Amino acid sequence: MTINRRDLLAASAGIVAASGLGKFGMTPAFAQGAEPKYTPEAGASLRLLRWTPFVQGDEDAWLANTKKFTEATGVEVRVDKESWEDIRPKAAVAANVGSGPDMVMCWFDDAHQYPDKLVDMTDLATYLGDKYGGWYEGMRGYAVRDDKFIALPLAAIGNAVVYRDSHMKAAGFNEFPKDTDGFLELCKAMKAKGTPAGFPHGKAVGDGNNYAHWLLWSHGGKMVDESGKVAINSPETIAAINYAKALYETFIPGTESWQDINNNRAFLAGQVSLIANGVSVYYAAKKDPALAEIAADIRSTNFPIGPVGQSVELHQTSSLLLFSHTKYPEAAKAYIKFMMEADQMNSWIAGASAYCCQPLKAFASNPVWTADPIHAPYARASETLRPNGYAGPLGYASAGVMADYVLVDMFAVAVTGQMTPEEAVEQAEKRANRYYRV
Repeated sequence: MTINRRDLLAASAGIVAASGLGKFGMTPAFAQGAEPKYTPEAGASLRLLRWTPFVQGDEDAWLANTKKFTEATGVEVRVDKESWEDIRPKAAVAANVGSGPDMVMCWFDDAHQYPDKLVDMTDLATYLGDKYGGWYEGMRGYAVRDDKFIALPLAAIGNAVVYRDSHMKAAGFNEFPKDTDGFLELCKAMKAKGTPAGFPHGKAVGDGNNYAHWLLWSHGGKMVDESGKVAINSPETIAAINYAKALYETFIPGTESWQDINNNRAFLAGQVSLIANGVSVYYAAKKDPALAEIAADIRSTNFPIGPVGQSVELHQTSSLLLFSHTKYPEAAKAYIKFMMEADQMNSWIAGASAYCCQPLKAFASNPVWTADPIHAPYARASETLRPNGYAGPLGYASAGVMADYVLVDMFAVAVTGQMTPEEAVEQAEKRANRYYRV
């Protein structure tokens, strides 16, 4: 039986509206403590800053749930959106000047850059965690500081390899390689056939960071050790850079300037046949009749395993943070609680069509994850992600290093020949030490 996206969303939304968790096969234990009650302040209105959606159903479902909240409470919620690259600086400005949006869908460990500017939401996080099977540990780490929830985990946007099946086979491969050596040979063969790969070495918040961290970790490198001491200058890092240089030679020209939108555009334009992306590129192809051939040819898989011998991937993560400068903290917490409850969360996950992976374990049974084979590599993003601060603790330093694109830049200057691998590593080490002061 073929399930199209419209059928999937209609069915999922109907199930959710009818019975919440029951039809999803979930039987969560309800909160051990009292459910927190938030009474919106008189005349309250809220403003949320969120990232521009790559899957329209994500925004549509979010806005529909927001409308339900307003109808139930009378609290108007203005939802603004910015490009992925602009969310981080705009959130930082709001935190520092003490005005602007009440809430932000932030990236990775951004909340750790200004924890004293955020409302403690531990009571709400405890309630939701108890009720819905617990938080995924990796996502929880992004939102917790000193045992307090300075934000609420919202979603992991899974990143996977997306490729043209017919082009892979034309390059002489019947199956997608499972290791990095085989992956490099595939990319060489696809370039020879005029159907190259492309991975971003530009300052792409999602795809650039995901790719750079996979390159490093798959070869056993790490930015810092368990104590938070900078450990990027290592033989493993040099090996990762040399591998990246070999891959870069197979890419379409110009990937050193790519941001998050560029690989989508290049893939859908037929300029490249292998990228790393969220499921959004698949749905962009499906909704355009002119791209029907590409949509039917798309396959997805997880990143290959490198010399380290295990799957190690960074996935884009987003948390909801609430600024202490808000005039209406009770209304804001009521809104966040409403959006995280089963009816709303399940309809949003379904609406996003496997683009947004749940932060709470109970929602892993949402039928969206088994509705299409293309969704499979994205289904466990929240469970399998490795935090960007690995192997040290998350905090101001890890957030600063990522926001400053230290790792992304290290690979970019090396693969483009601006620096030798050794020079690139030394530069990254110096930059990282500005944040990880010991």
